[in-house]
Amino acid sequence: MVNKNMIEIRYWDGMTETITNPETVYDILHHKLGNKIDTVLVAKVNDVLKDLSYIVSENSKIAPVYFSDYEGKQVFWHSSAHILAKAVTAFIKDAKPTIGPPVEDGFYYDFDMNNLTKEDREEIEKRVKKIIQSKEAFERKEITKEEAYKLFENNRYKIEILNGIQDKVVSIYKLGDFIDLCHGPHIPYANYVKSFKITTIAAAHFKGLKENPQMQRIYGISFPTEKEMNDYIRLQEEIKKYDHRELGKNLDLFSFHDEGPGFVFMHNNGNVIKNELMKYWREIHQKEKYQEISTPAILSKELWLKSGHWEHYKDNMYFTSVDEKDFAIKPMNCPGAILVYKNGFHSYKEFPLRLGEIGVVRRNELGGVLHGLFRLREFTQDDAHIFISEDLIEEEITRIINIVDTVYKQFGLEYHVELSTRPSNSMGTDEQWNNAESALNIILEKRGEAYHINPGDGAFYGPKIDFHITDVFGRRWQCATIQLDFQLPIRFDVKYEGKDGKMHTPVVIHRVVYGAIERFIGILLEHFKGWLPLWLSPVHMAILPVGEKHISYAENIYKTCSDNNIRTRLLVDDTLQKRIRFSELNKIPFIVIVGDREITENRVMLRIHGIKEQKSMEMEDLIKRIKNGINSRTLQLENIIS
Repeated sequence: MVNKNMIEIRYWDGMTETITNPETVYDILHHKLGNKIDTVLVAKVNDVLKDLSYIVSENSKIAPVYFSDYEGKQVFWHSSAHILAKAVTAFIKDAKPTIGPPVEDGFYYDFDMNNLTKEDREEIEKRVKKIIQSKEAFERKEITKEEAYKLFENNRYKIEILNGIQDKVVSIYKLGDFIDLCHGPHIPYANYVKSFKITTIAAAHFKGLKENPQMQRIYGISFPTEKEMNDYIRLQEEIKKYDHRELGKNLDLFSFHDEGPGFVFMHNNGNVIKNELMKYWREIHQKEKYQEISTPAILSKELWLKSGHWEHYKDNMYFTSVDEKDFAIKPMNCPGAILVYKNGFHSYKEFPLRLGEIGVVRRNELGGVLHGLFRLREFTQDDAHIFISEDLIEEEITRIINIVDTVYKQFGLEYHVELSTRPSNSMGTDEQWNNAESALNIILEKRGEAYHINPGDGAFYGPKIDFHITDVFGRRWQCATIQLDFQLPIRFDVKYEGKDGKMHTPVVIHRVVYGAIERFIGILLEHFKGWLPLWLSPVHMAILPVGEKHISYAENIYKTCSDNNIRTRLLVDDTLQKRIRFSELNKIPFIVIVGDREITENRVMLRIHGIKEQKSMEMEDLIKRIKNGINSRTLQLENIIS
């Protein structure tokens, strides 16, 4: 006789187990892991993150999540934000906690309260230390929305958050006497956090909107061991050495000025890098049959009302007037691409119709979030808008993913994928969103992509696939994105003639690969510690004659290199050692030295960055190898010369 209460558990390693009664995730994993359960933070139950206290009452697939996992870090740091909020509200009684999310490198929590002093910061850290030495549990509870309104009646920020929640039941988490509105999940106990540090205190507006009250934003970092904290601190010191802002100044790439806060001034060397990136982009997209377009920087208010940006993105836009009419400076390229499409009649036979645009956009970012090339008010997007019928969604998005993969491999960059779903301020019907999200899920599953679901972080017009690259320091950067849009084609009444001879509404895919080109340059500068791949280097080679009598020979080499499109510097001033040092400080990958022997033998002495041994070569052979290395965009210098 079959026991109807039997529950089948399928573990991440393919093994199965049967339990006779509902059990917590903790107890189920304890069967499997024994004492190793103490390192598990949360678990995936049927691919959804759950607390270890979650009760499993039906057949389920279960996998543990550790701090070493991306989701584990996010949960750990979000829990740490709650610990911080408990410490702050216990110390500063009138402080109003608002939101406290994890970020790529730690967490923050925003509070409505007076500015903190150095002594306040020290006291908060002391209180945090006491909390994490306790064994207070994170307890989840579901309550009605009405109960939540009463619970948070003295905190208008939580009330505003509640107003944006459609569900009738919400979840709260208790940590001792501290209660927060939160979806979770969280670590089981506060003492899972062994090391905690406040890193920065800054000003920020609630929800990032400048018309909202200013908050005190406390950033922090935490780890499950002291060793990891010490390693993190050492890594931060290492990262400081390669800050892209300092590299940009030292290498004469770009500058920032008070006359244009948040706007970068690109110098010649910086534009060399930017132009090489765009050249590579164009080569790939021409092969993929993209048409390149260019659309105006200023478009009418009516356009932005129709697109939904006026309603959903107005706070991040700049405005002007033309002929006494309201206009906006474009923060995105998509409406312009749609107008280009609408300029003619289109048939399904043209699909996929790929319109690419390297377009400059401008966004009204708050001064407090500006950060070198990483956060600008004006930047260049390698944008594209692809018009397709619904039956082409899978094929076309797969092609785009292949492009992203090709580009990131060109730089030796690894990445992970996130699926961002419907946000609270979205346009469109439930059916449209469900169809769009389902399509992206199926594509990623078929590719066998390991991906993380990022609830509520989609664009207001559609869900998206985001690509997060990992740099040499282990930091993650969201760059490429693929957005599936059913909304703008409807709002703009975009049509095409189908196989049936009738008019239909296409789907639009929005996508970038680099993201913001300037930001991508900043990431590459830090990732390569200033030593960019040869093809991106503003100067490929420095030529150093040993003395005056060698200058004529060096000038001939310089001319030959220039004729072969090798970016070259001829350095004749100062001592040889100082010129070598100058070349190294300016991150020039190849240094050619010419003296008596080189002239006699019609050769050069080559110094290569990262390689101790100097190499004597015929100039013709060197030029051929460097040209091949540039044209093939070879990543490693030794592969060019070997």
